[in-house]
Amino acid sequence: MLRILGSKKQCCDGLSRRDLLQVGGSSLLGLSGASVLGRTATASKAVERQYGGGFGQAKACIILYLYGAPSQLELFDPKPDAPVEVRGDFGTRATALPGVRISEHLPKIAGLLDRTTLVRSMAHPYNIHSAAYALTGVPHVDVAMELNPYDTRHWPYIGSVLEFLAERDGRKVPTPAIPQNVVMPFPFSAHSKEFTRGGPYGGFLGRSYDPVCTEFDGAASRVFPRWRGGDDQMVRDPFGGINDGGRFYLSTAAEPPTDVTLDRLDTRRTLLEQLETARRELGETSGVAARNRFRELAFSLVGSDAVRTALDLQSEPQARREAYGMNLFGQATLAARRMIESGCKLVTVFWDEYGTANSAWDTHFDHYDRLKQELLPGLDAAFSSLVVDLDERGMLDTTLVACISEHGRTPRLDNVRGGGRGHWSRAYSGLFAGGGMKRGHVHGRTDRHAGDVATDPVSPKDILSTMYHLLGVDGEQMLQDKLGRPLPLVAEGRLVRELLA
Repeated sequence: MLRILGSKKQCCDGLSRRDLLQVGGSSLLGLSGASVLGRTATASKAVERQYGGGFGQAKACIILYLYGAPSQLELFDPKPDAPVEVRGDFGTRATALPGVRISEHLPKIAGLLDRTTLVRSMAHPYNIHSAAYALTGVPHVDVAMELNPYDTRHWPYIGSVLEFLAERDGRKVPTPAIPQNVVMPFPFSAHSKEFTRGGPYGGFLGRSYDPVCTEFDGAASRVFPRWRGGDDQMVRDPFGGINDGGRFYLSTAAEPPTDVTLDRLDTRRTLLEQLETARRELGETSGVAARNRFRELAFSLVGSDAVRTALDLQSEPQARREAYGMNLFGQATLAARRMIESGCKLVTVFWDEYGTANSAWDTHFDHYDRLKQELLPGLDAAFSSLVVDLDERGMLDTTLVACISEHGRTPRLDNVRGGGRGHWSRAYSGLFAGGGMKRGHVHGRTDRHAGDVATDPVSPKDILSTMYHLLGVDGEQMLQDKLGRPLPLVAEGRLVRELLA
């Protein structure tokens, strides 16, 4: 059954924060505070020797996923000396890192680049929109997998693995309050109207380990043209702006209709339990197990205000909400920070396609107008506000922020309306902060056209391996697929120690 897992908030040596807070002039388990702290330091050194520095420093993680793939040239790896058909229309600006320049349209990120790690040398061989390749350990992908979330070849999403390992290793809390694996602002690709895509799902662990998703109840405030070679299709896209009164809620039936009382829900639960007990005696399929898990999640949340409080953005100062951006991505990013603060382990915020394909960051057409008017301002506000907010709250060192996508865009512009760039996985960028990543570091470089990696290549698998390490997960352990075969957490991935603080 799907339960909302809390966090014991244990240090990597096994002592809880509560235990350490109780250490002082008094004794703990017969040991003086100095003795306990001495043993803690010894245990931490042993962990560092075994796994390397930074292991387990990130107690939580926020993934900002830019679906559709942003252009490395118009974001973090501009080439101002390249020919105009490569460098494009935008200028560059200086950053807080001497000698490092990024897009002129990312002024806020430029001002805090010294708190981040910028990877300019990401690359892989799969030139398709595979969020599954970026977010799971699967070694190979194809278009059929991309368009089928439940293709049997899929591997589990990083959040699903974290939840599974917590249960397997006995680290779940008996009375859950906050889900540990959350996707925002709505289930991935749920509003594309054209495609359903793979990525953030339980894979071979089963659908019971799919993440918990929110939904958004609110109205978009702006309308945008979407052109793909025919007539413009006008789309009221909330990623471009939303009205102030919108709200997030869990889409797990955890919030019942207003006419359903808790007594009625308790009665329904009793009847369901009787039926499910009989069904279990006959043998339970994985599909039934998944339904049980999600049903248990719904009931566990009905009587709790923890998630509702975390998702209530009306309690935030209006100035902070506006700093994150009054659009769906910005407000979801702010809600993600609140979820992490309430005890969630991992939240993934998708800047997802909406209404049509070739939306979000998939800029095959109207490339410059969309980047300037919609995409870059929203990213600049959300990412910078999140990093500053976490830093001011003393949470950045223990919260890993990863801004990633599935690939980059072609070095040479396409001659289409508004300019356009196609898919390009041979060179692109990722931006990271906190949780044990270096501050003020640029890793790798591309050639003069940002078309190929010139030094220090990094794959999405390497990034996943590094994220697992920072989250305190031994990357050498194995999982079993549905046939009982042992598989690694991440195929062909390595820890990139050069990224670690």
